[in-house]
Amino acid sequence: MLVCLFCPESVPLQQKDILLKHLLLEHKLVIADVRLIADLPKYLSYWRSRFLEQPVTEFCSVIKTNSNGPIEKQENYFLLCDVLPEDLILRERLQQKRLEEVLEQQQLEREDNSFHHSCMFCSEEFTGNRLQCLYCEKTFRDKTTLRDHMRKKSHRRINANNREYDRFYVINYLELGKTWEEVQSEDDGELVDDGHNDDWSDWRAHPMSAVCLFCHHQSETMDLIYTHMKESHGFDLHQLRTELDLRFYQQVKLVNFIRRQIHQNHCYGCQQKFDSREGILSHIQTEDHVMMLPDASAWDQPQYYFPTYENDALLCTLSDSDDGCEDSHSKDVPVIAEDVSELRTLKQTSILKQLLKNRNSCS
Repeated sequence: MLVCLFCPESVPLQQKDILLKHLLLEHKLVIADVRLIADLPKYLSYWRSRFLEQPVTEFCSVIKTNSNGPIEKQENYFLLCDVLPEDLILRERLQQKRLEEVLEQQQLEREDNSFHHSCMFCSEEFTGNRLQCLYCEKTFRDKTTLRDHMRKKSHRRINANNREYDRFYVINYLELGKTWEEVQSEDDGELVDDGHNDDWSDWRAHPMSAVCLFCHHQSETMDLIYTHMKESHGFDLHQLRTELDLRFYQQVKLVNFIRRQIHQNHCYGCQQKFDSREGILSHIQTEDHVMMLPDASAWDQPQYYFPTYENDALLCTLSDSDDGCEDSHSKDVPVIAEDVSELRTLKQTSILKQLLKNRNSCS
């Protein structure tokens, strides 16, 4: 339920427009960018309690209408927005909380084998984990077939046109105040061809900034980000790849596993949970858990094919150690020559010969 900030008026969550209209007409209050608030009920509950402690003018911008008219026709409207530092912090905290809930729900659905649901149109029932493609929503008989399909068809993402999944898009929670469409349009805006300049001779590619697995440090070159992780955190990905003889996709899963564990404030070495990023970083340094990996069964899982963050540039730099193996295998493939031992018989019985005879007789 959504409860008014000033009175007992309440409406179901699906009827938020009714409450917003009530706030505007009855209390002269406008809440900015409501659609970008991650958890509207908690947001309203917070400000309801704050308005009981102090007057609304202490928090909201005051907008006076008809300021040049008579005093009796002037009205004050109040704008509650993230210009107020307290409101900005609240929105960021709610968004961070929702992001954590989304990631936990994704993990739960990947591991849930107790799924049971009946079709709304017939009596057929579905049980077990749903092996369904995220993009085209086709179902498959096993995980291997599903994984191959998503790789070959480039379906390793949710269909952007399916609005049902908008609330689960992690990108919707990465930048406060922007939807995934707005973030994407900003990325592509600089590449739009306006037709006025066809000369690309001075065009330069924008460098990809890779983010450290442990902190918010970014580098435009991969050598710098690897050096930073090694010198600042004691983490050497190249050493792990060599010692464990990791193939390309194993490296992908390992990077995604570590990034997700750090994001959720879990130590990937001992699985201890912490309350903050600072706590987990201090722990892995103090306990020397930086290079301590759990058993491969913990991270070598299909779920870690998918990145924790969209467009993780660190994944683009992983070396593919499988290339050499493919070349060596291709050299050993035998070439079997065509059987031409009965070539004379083939010429005599060929359908082409019969067609030529028919054509000459007609002419």
